[in-house]
Amino acid sequence: MWSKTKRMILSGFVNFWRNGTISLSAVLVMVIALFVISSVLFIGALLTSTLNQIKDKVDINIYLVTAAPEGDILALQKTLQAMPEVKSVDYVSSDQALQDFKDRHANDQLTLQALSELDQNPLGAVLNVKAQEPSQYESIATFLQGQNLLSKDGAPIIESVNYEKNKVAIDRLTSIITSGQKLGFAVTLVLVLLAILITFNTIRLVIYMSREEISVMKLVGASNMYVRGPFVVTGVMYGLVAAFLTIILLYPIMFYVRGFTTAFAGVDLLQYYLRHFGEIFLLLIGSGILIGGVSSYLAVKRYLKV
Repeated sequence: MWSKTKRMILSGFVNFWRNGTISLSAVLVMVIALFVISSVLFIGALLTSTLNQIKDKVDINIYLVTAAPEGDILALQKTLQAMPEVKSVDYVSSDQALQDFKDRHANDQLTLQALSELDQNPLGAVLNVKAQEPSQYESIATFLQGQNLLSKDGAPIIESVNYEKNKVAIDRLTSIITSGQKLGFAVTLVLVLLAILITFNTIRLVIYMSREEISVMKLVGASNMYVRGPFVVTGVMYGLVAAFLTIILLYPIMFYVRGFTTAFAGVDLLQYYLRHFGEIFLLLIGSGILIGGVSSYLAVKRYLKV
């Protein structure tokens, strides 16, 4: 058995080097297929970053009455932060809210003059709430409406919550994110299937050119495994060589596009490539071996019946 295995492996290596032009064509096709597979990772990183940026632009604001004690406000902030739906709660004091208002209206002298004539700060503190997912804002708003949020003297501390004003935008955002995730999964699946199909057809064409050799081996009594073995080894070599070429070529490509992706989606794909090099390496090597070996195994099947 060991002698036969060595002979099959040696024969697979010989076929790879002997049919140089054919092997080069198969390797180039597999490089394209592996590029498609690796691009799934990078597209996923870009999509995730873009969706996260959209999520970060949405929040709901809890406007508190000007007389709300700071202790009660901080207690409310702590209660909200303990909710599993809440990602973060930022506290903006009434003084900071006033300063932010002045900064936004720095060029509106009439508004600033009217504000300066007031005896006290007309703005209350604000809690800016970000949810883990946009779809969870409704449950947070429902929680706020169902709570009896009063100060120690029995007065309400919440003046208003702007969820209803932002509801249309939040619902639309939720729909966009859900559709984007489904579309990304569908595109990924289609690209991977196309890459595998193209590789399979290329290897099947290569084996078609060896159909007479397979027929002769079967006629002299070679077993199916012995016939398949060299072609599977050759297919694995296609995958290995293509994987190493893809890994080498990805670095300059990521270096070239890093400026565009950083500006567009805030993701430096070169840094992403270097941080996840081990995962990408294993993915490409594993995919190359699997696609090359399995494609060769299946492509030989139709020529084993003599």
